[in-house]
Amino acid sequence: MAYAGSARRSGGRAPATCSQDGRGKGLRAGTDTRIEEEAMPPGGRVEGAKNGRTKQDQSPAAGRCRGEDIPTLPSPTFPASQRRKKQRRKKREQQQAAASLPEGPLMEILSRVPYRSLCRFKCVSRSWLALCSNPDIRKRSPQTLSGFFHNHRYGRDLRFRNLSGRGAPMVDPALPFLWGYEGFKVLQCCGGLLLCKCWKSHAQEKDLVVCNPATEKWTVVPPIVFLDEEDTDPYSLPADAFLGFDTTTPSRFVVFVPLVGCLDDVAIYSSETGRWIRSSWDDGDVPVVSPECVFLNGFMHFSIDEPDIAAVDTKGEVLNRIPIPEEKETSYGNTSIGQSQGLLHAWYIDPDEDHQLSVWVLEEYGSDNWTLKHSVNVPELFDTEDDDVFYDMFAIHPERNMVFITNGEDMTLSYDMDKQEVHVLCTSGEFLDGLPYVPCFSEWLSDGH
Repeated sequence: MAYAGSARRSGGRAPATCSQDGRGKGLRAGTDTRIEEEAMPPGGRVEGAKNGRTKQDQSPAAGRCRGEDIPTLPSPTFPASQRRKKQRRKKREQQQAAASLPEGPLMEILSRVPYRSLCRFKCVSRSWLALCSNPDIRKRSPQTLSGFFHNHRYGRDLRFRNLSGRGAPMVDPALPFLWGYEGFKVLQCCGGLLLCKCWKSHAQEKDLVVCNPATEKWTVVPPIVFLDEEDTDPYSLPADAFLGFDTTTPSRFVVFVPLVGCLDDVAIYSSETGRWIRSSWDDGDVPVVSPECVFLNGFMHFSIDEPDIAAVDTKGEVLNRIPIPEEKETSYGNTSIGQSQGLLHAWYIDPDEDHQLSVWVLEEYGSDNWTLKHSVNVPELFDTEDDDVFYDMFAIHPERNMVFITNGEDMTLSYDMDKQEVHVLCTSGEFLDGLPYVPCFSEWLSDGH
């Protein structure tokens, strides 16, 4: 605290003064050293000043003698503090500029921003938090791949991995809104919805639940009972089930379930009708037990044992069989399928050809003409020559020519087929595969929670 040479009006002590010989005088009570607060004329003295002292004469530090020159020290500079001030000033200016925009154009701009950016904008201020949480904006904002749901390598707990590989999960993988259930297992992810098998206790029957992590809405699929068998017990749930959902028609979804004990029968549930129907498929059309399926153009696409791809409508009719690319019909292993940019894709890593990855695209839907999109040697992407590795391409980006590959041991990476660039996502072995997730904020008209 700098001393001004006058006592406090509240009666506090005055600072010690110094005589000409440098010896300090004792402190006196404030009532004895009060100075009349009058305006001092330029160069003059204040009337009533103690010992003829003026505010100009007095030293700011106790113990300094009168008459000594006091050097003026420059004010210290704090670059970091100045930078923070500039950042705060810039942030206020940006907020004021955004606030000056009419609400209509501002909402139109934000509705074109990806969801990941909206999440960042929420941290700007409370007003931006409220604005970016607006359901109308979230519903209209373009969505892209946000990350992957996956199980921990050394545990069964569900986790979520951001596409960037950094930061807190954009989605809570515990799905805390599924109240009333003791546990769950995610079977499928399609169009932003999850198909889960949930249970209240391991001794009880399990429920099929369809939920939306972005909106935290969910609904329980009724037990498998057909209209002509309502007096019978429900069918048991198999290990696998398949979900079909299209964000362009968000009012409905479909679930395909191969019936236990009925090799050629499949149960299909439609949220539009709220009922299950039975479809009998020819031998060989039953899908391979694999979570890989593609809901595209209103049809569910399954890998079948021909080896072909079966296109099935929502009534269970197999309308088309699409042969896999001819080059891989006699190869060892299975061809995986996915969708990217609205087109059906197939890929295969050939262990007999130095783990060569080939990616095909069906540019003309309904035809059998596959086009080889890209081919690359997978060990080169991992910068290794080790052939004794089980490489797996487990996903393709829904909007870009990018694929996701793991070595099954400790590393997972993304590969941009256009730029031929590799980006390492994980080196700890915690994330070795997963279900790609794209948020969906469309209105869900199905009855549920």
